[in-house]
Amino acid sequence: MSVVEINFDGLVGPSHNYAGLSLGNLAATKNAGETSYPRAAALQGLAKMTANRGLGLAQGFLLPLPRPNNALTAALAVDQTADPALLRAAWSASSMWTANAATVSPASDTTDGKCHLTAANLTTMLHRGQEWPDTVKQLRIAFGNQNHFAVHDAVPMSFGDEGAANHMRFCTGHSSAGVEVFVYGKTGGKFPARQHEQASRAVARLNQLDPERAVFIEQNPDAIAAGAFHNDVVAVANERVLFTHGQAFADQQSAYEAIRAKFPELEIVEVPAEAVSLAEAISTYLFNSQLVTLPDGGMELIAPEEAKTEAVLRWAENATGGNKAIRAIRFVDVRQSMANGGGPACLRLRVVADPAHVDPRFLLDDAKEELLGNVISDHWPEEIAPDQVGDTALANRIIAARHAALTALGLPELS
Repeated sequence: MSVVEINFDGLVGPSHNYAGLSLGNLAATKNAGETSYPRAAALQGLAKMTANRGLGLAQGFLLPLPRPNNALTAALAVDQTADPALLRAAWSASSMWTANAATVSPASDTTDGKCHLTAANLTTMLHRGQEWPDTVKQLRIAFGNQNHFAVHDAVPMSFGDEGAANHMRFCTGHSSAGVEVFVYGKTGGKFPARQHEQASRAVARLNQLDPERAVFIEQNPDAIAAGAFHNDVVAVANERVLFTHGQAFADQQSAYEAIRAKFPELEIVEVPAEAVSLAEAISTYLFNSQLVTLPDGGMELIAPEEAKTEAVLRWAENATGGNKAIRAIRFVDVRQSMANGGGPACLRLRVVADPAHVDPRFLLDDAKEELLGNVISDHWPEEIAPDQVGDTALANRIIAARHAALTALGLPELS
């Protein structure tokens, strides 16, 4: 058995548009009403996946959910008198950000020795809260081997859960037992705190974690108010390393102590506010990067091009390279995703498992790279202007594009 970390990226859907539906996500609201480019967005995401495979990393993908979601518009009785945001929600392609698909606990962490995935309810936002039932259908195909995986429905809607975007795992190696950290917010600030503490605790129980190997930490309310709507906008972990902004947690030092008490090997790479301000960290999505372990054991940070600023480069010159925890920063172009409020880390769900136990239709290889590239180029709309959302002809094209991808991969309709 070869247990590795597999990054499952969301394939950007053909309905990708800039509707500005996500309160607290500054990039999404800033670009609301702009023309989007679904084909370019999907090809950018595929190029990132291809580049990661080139680094020797295991790479998977998840498919777009059915859009427009006519069941949602019917349930809300959407007509010409309804708030236009309701229609735009039904067209949202936000499932592309698979960091919010589920919270994943590898078999080495769970009491029954299975890898557990609990779908996130995403209940804070309408356009995201519609996702989880269809996400579960897909997860139960991709991870359908019940000898090795357990896929759970979302926790009750009373407690908001945003999945892996508010979850970190520390371990000496991906296949070894780890300590899992859940980061939650508290209500009452400028923007909604999307991750509830009770949701985090429920997910930990569903995933059958040993309570002694789970840590619960409050996110800094100032970070949420500044636009860090998920913890992964200000902190990312990989194996023994925590890469974090100095203002990520409500009590930074207590957070470090709580993790270190259960994982003494913790290595902290903190970027102080004096080097990169909280505002710049959020606007550049420096921490919404993939911190990955390469086959030779070194770590690299896969960051968005937007993070290539003077302040970040100045910090990185002294803090990365050589034998340091982060060997290098690799910048990638995911501009279409970034403009809608999601960086490289948002686009991927990390699953530690043996690839042989995963449905191979969801694992990227040379043939599927070519296949997906062709389907995207042939079927994804080149652009979507704001006034096109709701257009019947475009809706039919979006439906056909997704169907073409599913057919090419030999997958059922998943709707």
